[in-house]
Amino acid sequence: MEEFSDFRAPLYEVKANLFKGLAHPVRIRVLELLSAAPEVSVTDMLAATGLEASHLSQHLMVLRRYNLVKGERRALQMFYSLAYPQVADLLAVARLLLNDMLHTTREQLEHSGAPSRESVPAGSAG
Repeated sequence: MEEFSDFRAPLYEVKANLFKGLAHPVRIRVLELLSAAPEVSVTDMLAATGLEASHLSQHLMVLRRYNLVKGERRALQMFYSLAYPQVADLLAVARLLLNDMLHTTREQLEHSGAPSRESVPAGSAG
């Protein structure tokens, strides 16, 4: 795996590596949880995601490798937080972009005469 912190790499490669760190729904979910609170315990993340501890641990390892989260052990509990508050901003912008894209796609479908999901009867093939 390429190292995220390779300062000799062109900026577009560094950006691509950032998005590799984001490229899994579980990691996005974890980052959203961390965006909503100053810190979240692993126990709370397990409850919120429904993952097994080993799977969550693997995703947290990737997020740490890409410098997206930081962890702190307190007694027997591990707590995580965003390494940079801008990660929450990035997720919010992505949410706005996706909402706009979905809205545009819905409008295009309506204008093309193609049935939208809402107009397709339940149980229909398609």
